[in-house]
Amino acid sequence: MKNVKKVISMLLVAVLCLGVLAACGSKDKDKAKDESKSNAPEKTIDISGVKLINDGVLTVGCEAGYPPFEDIAKDGVTPIGYDIDIITEVANRLGLKVNIINTAWDGIFAGIDVNYDVVCSAVTITPDRKETMIFSTPYINNYQAVVVPKGSKLDIKSFKDLDKMTIALQKETTSDILMSDYKSTGTIDIEIVANEKLTTCFTQLTNGEVDAVVVDSTVADGYIAREPEKYTIIFKDESEFEQFGIAMGKKNTALQKAINEALADMEADGFIAETYDYWFGSGTK
Repeated sequence: MKNVKKVISMLLVAVLCLGVLAACGSKDKDKAKDESKSNAPEKTIDISGVKLINDGVLTVGCEAGYPPFEDIAKDGVTPIGYDIDIITEVANRLGLKVNIINTAWDGIFAGIDVNYDVVCSAVTITPDRKETMIFSTPYINNYQAVVVPKGSKLDIKSFKDLDKMTIALQKETTSDILMSDYKSTGTIDIEIVANEKLTTCFTQLTNGEVDAVVVDSTVADGYIAREPEKYTIIFKDESEFEQFGIAMGKKNTALQKAINEALADMEADGFIAETYDYWFGSGTK
């Protein structure tokens, strides 16, 4: 009888173990299913009339050297930044995956409809650019600003006060256009150091190679939030603000409409405000 009970007990244990293993296996599958579902984009906006370079993917051109709008993470590969978060969420709300293509700013717009569908890279909406491309509704306001080292004794209350100074800026940006105009018209006599990368401008400022950096105020805010002991905005031209938008080909009005709908939803539910606070406010990292 003891042997029979022992066999029965062993069988019961085996059955229970199989049940536990089956339950664990089922749980793992459910978990994998849930994870797959959460990682898959959920289509919420109609994009039936949208033409993309690659089906199911929003391909984005950006110059990942303009923090905090776009930068490369410490792994040396992953693009990060305010613009990256914005365009990734836009793609998600269109039910698309996103593919970020890092490219040089000089000539970036020539890649629209060739290498990528849109450019989301702190692009100022200007009349000249509107002649060759269309834009989404603006997703951030910006001003031109002058950044100097913290504790600088310079007295700058307007761009004209930069006279006789050496300034650094990124080539082919709005800052470059503005300062080049001041110089070419003889309004002020300045030496312009135009760099391919914005990070070079701030390195030159830190090293004392230039007197100031002229840059987008939003970018300046990001730098100062990360290193408040190093930099300060000494002048911000609030008389005229700029707006950034997502640029795309002139014929791609269906994509423009879909992106605008996504941005409107992101504004309404607070996503844009939260993202701004993270990259430009006290939450900046």
